[in-house]
Amino acid sequence: MGKGCIAATKYFLFLFNLLFFIFGAVIMGFGLWVMLDNQSFITVLHESSTTLKVGAYILIGIGSLSMIIGFLGCIGAIYEVRCLLGLYFTCLLLILIAQVTAAVLIYFQRDLLKHEMSTIVNKILLNYTGHNKTSEHAWDYLQRTMKCCGWTGPSNWTENILIKSEKNNSQNLYPCSCRNVSISGTDLKETGLCASLSPEWPVFTTGCISSVEDWFLRNCGVILGVCVGIAVIELLGMILSMCLCKTVQQEDYTKVPKY
Repeated sequence: MGKGCIAATKYFLFLFNLLFFIFGAVIMGFGLWVMLDNQSFITVLHESSTTLKVGAYILIGIGSLSMIIGFLGCIGAIYEVRCLLGLYFTCLLLILIAQVTAAVLIYFQRDLLKHEMSTIVNKILLNYTGHNKTSEHAWDYLQRTMKCCGWTGPSNWTENILIKSEKNNSQNLYPCSCRNVSISGTDLKETGLCASLSPEWPVFTTGCISSVEDWFLRNCGVILGVCVGIAVIELLGMILSMCLCKTVQQEDYTKVPKY
C-alpha cells in the first residue's frame, strides 16, 4: 500500500473515530434521558420496570465505552500504534456482537415486554390520584399529547380506586387528561380527576396502546435507519483499523505525546 493510501486510511479512520466518539455521546445521552426524563411515557415504565432501568444503565455503559474506544482509535490512527488499533478492532467487534444479540432478544421477547408494559400501566391507572406523582403526570402528558385514554381504552379507568369509590357516592369522575375538547363537559384541566356532567365521559375513545404502536410504526424507518447506519460505521471502522494495522510494520512510540 502506497504512502498516499496509508495517509488517507489513517485520516479516514481518525474521522470515523471522531464520529464514533460523537455517537457514543449520543447513546450515553439517550440512556441518561431514559433515567432522568419525567415528561414522557418512558417515566411511566421507568418507575416500575426493572428491565427499563437495566436497559438505561446498559445504554449509558455502551455510550461511555464507545467514547473511550473512539478516543483510543483516534490516538491509534494518528500515531499508528498497532496495539491500540488491535484493541480498537476487538472492542468494536464485541460491541457489534452485543448490539446484534440485544436486537434479537428484544425481537423475540417483544410479547413479554408488551405484557410487562400493560401490567405497569394498569397498576398506575388503578392507583391514580393525580397528586404530584411523576409517573402519573407522565401518563397524563401522554394521554393529552397522543389524544388517547387508558391502555386499551377508557374502560381501564373504571377500575381506578377513587373513581369507583366516588361512583358509589353518585359522583361520576373521569381522568381530566383524557378530555376530548370536541365534546361538551366541565372546565379543562391537565391532571387529576374531573366530574362528568353526563353518564358518558367526554373522553377520547382510543386506547394509548394503539397510539404508541402507531408512533413506533411511523418512526420505525428512522429507528431502523439509525441502527443500520451505526452498524455500517462500526464495520467500516473495523476494516480501516485492520488495513492500517497491517501496514504498520514497526511501531514508533516516540510519536506518541508524553505528559
